[in-house]
Amino acid sequence: MEIYTFSDATERILAEVRDLEPEIREAAGLIETDRHLPDKLAHSLMHAGVFRMGVPQVYGGAELDPMGQVRVVEELSRIEGSVGWLSMISSAGSFLAAFLQPSVAERLFAPPESVLAGNLRPPQSAEAVDGGYRVSGHFRFGSGCHHATVMACGCIVHRDGKPETTRRGEPNIRVMLVPKSKVTIVDVWHTTGMRGTGSNDYLVENVFVPSEESPSMADPPFCPGPLYRFPQLFLVSHAGVPLGLARSALDFVLDLSTRKEGSPGRGLMREDTNAQETIAWAEAHLAAARCFVYGTLEDLWKSLTKGARPTPRQHANYRLMITYSHQAARQVISTLYDLAATSSIFRSSRLDRDMRDILTACQHRVVHPKMYRPAGRLLLGLSPDEPFF
Repeated sequence: MEIYTFSDATERILAEVRDLEPEIREAAGLIETDRHLPDKLAHSLMHAGVFRMGVPQVYGGAELDPMGQVRVVEELSRIEGSVGWLSMISSAGSFLAAFLQPSVAERLFAPPESVLAGNLRPPQSAEAVDGGYRVSGHFRFGSGCHHATVMACGCIVHRDGKPETTRRGEPNIRVMLVPKSKVTIVDVWHTTGMRGTGSNDYLVENVFVPSEESPSMADPPFCPGPLYRFPQLFLVSHAGVPLGLARSALDFVLDLSTRKEGSPGRGLMREDTNAQETIAWAEAHLAAARCFVYGTLEDLWKSLTKGARPTPRQHANYRLMITYSHQAARQVISTLYDLAATSSIFRSSRLDRDMRDILTACQHRVVHPKMYRPAGRLLLGLSPDEPFF
């Protein structure tokens, strides 16, 4: 069920994603055991444009509107959770291209095989030196580091050994863009779910980063498009992951219900009244979450395209829908997991993967239930009192 008319650029990428579905499904076992994408699949996804959805069109990116980005990630997550997650992470990072000087953005983000990975929180330190910064630190959760070309390193700028603050008295946090060749990957990614994301730690030791390669989304963007007027929008495609995982779980149970027999003499699972009620509830719950996500984004996007600043309620709803979509998907998948009973517990079961993936995805700071608090503060007329909110 589509609830939004997507742009031609979104439809083009979606068509490429659907063409890649057999290749992604065939690689699913390898993705799980190797804990990263096979090189061939990674390159196929690069050329489909799913890692650069936030790159401005002037640099060859899709510059998809927020609804389109969520829809592509949703579709990829339906096919394979780790692939959806990786498209979300790199597309979020690709927004940085709009905050770089054009010559730097062209060099780092224009090539079709350019992929950004990395993490911004908690920030490490970067010492200001002539022409840039010296960066050393142990960074975590480098999703996509296996196939990335650039690693993002969130850092608090230090000058003469002391942390620097902005004019508003806040820590001066910038993103240091470090070539993948200059980092050391530490293999720590042995997890419950999202195993194929390769979200390993990475070490940076005394690397010089030129000033022009250390953007901040607190600065005005070089590209004027509405996609870059609300910096928090780089988080938007998070919402596609849970929607796709929940759809995958529902499709699995719908198919299972046509094959699995219930108690002796009671026919197939689909003839059981409990199964009927549960599946109907799950469809409604997922549809409600999707409507909240896309409705919130369409309302926000209309304001941004008119040049208006988001209202506190729009801002709160934006962050609410990111968190709520994860919580709703976890409830849907957990309920379906119980309904499928022993059919859900084997590693060969798609539902087992969906369950592990949503449990892991829900632990991310951006989507954790504690994000309801700053959203609630906004709704009550207070400041969010949460960095990067």
